[in-house]
Amino acid sequence: MVPELNNPSVWMRNRTRVQEIIESMRRAGPSTIQVISDFDMTLTRFAYNGKRCPTCHNILDNSKLINEECKIKLAELLDRYYPIEIDVSRPMEEKLPLMVEWWTKAHDLLIEQKIQKDRLAVVVRESDAMLRDGYKLFFDHLQEKGVPLLIFSAGIGDVLEEVIQQAGVFHPNVKVISNYMDFDETGTLQAFKGELIHTYNKREGALLNTELFQELRTRPNVLLLGDSLGDLTMADGVHSMENILKIGFLNDKVEECKEPYLSAYDIVLEKDETLDIPNAILLYITGQQ
Repeated sequence: MVPELNNPSVWMRNRTRVQEIIESMRRAGPSTIQVISDFDMTLTRFAYNGKRCPTCHNILDNSKLINEECKIKLAELLDRYYPIEIDVSRPMEEKLPLMVEWWTKAHDLLIEQKIQKDRLAVVVRESDAMLRDGYKLFFDHLQEKGVPLLIFSAGIGDVLEEVIQQAGVFHPNVKVISNYMDFDETGTLQAFKGELIHTYNKREGALLNTELFQELRTRPNVLLLGDSLGDLTMADGVHSMENILKIGFLNDKVEECKEPYLSAYDIVLEKDETLDIPNAILLYITGQQ
């Protein structure tokens, strides 16, 4: 059906169930499908040639727009909070306030740097940010088939959009829900807009954007892509869902995370830096194979 699902990097707890969902989506057709995805380390690569690739926040943190003192403080925050974020043994309730604390402190530090809006494009261009291999087929095919792509990100929306824009795949079917910068009339960062979105409150982000899901109510079949357990709630705003296929990228701490990921995601991709599996499934369910 989808031969790529036999790749050695692919793990499934219930292969039969996965096949049933894929067949059901194929029968329903492209007009009933929407894709909901995380961005950092899901649509972008986790590593390249053994070196970690930057997230949206890292692109700024490592740039010329940030002074050395601020870089040190941001690195200290990362060292303190990232292990908590990916610790599968900690309960979610314990992580929530700590994630808010991390993002708030990081955003406050960025605001102090008086970042100029017109410098963002250069910073992204000079960074090592990379979309996963196969990104062009992924974005172009969704656009061609009229399938909406909703990106939920705890990153920085302005930077995220610039990454997709520079890759030439920011098509009209793409909608982004993220943390957006608020610039004053001189184009200087003065705040962040709206409600904070972090790794573990994407459900709230989804429910705050119910109008978006309202527009998509004729699309009850969801392909969800994420790389953390917090990404599983991104589709909670979907109306009358019929099928959801959850694909999880397991990039880091594979041995300790494999079991929780297999329990939560239908398909787990171990250290796979491509979009080959989502592409193969999309091509199949939209009748291209």
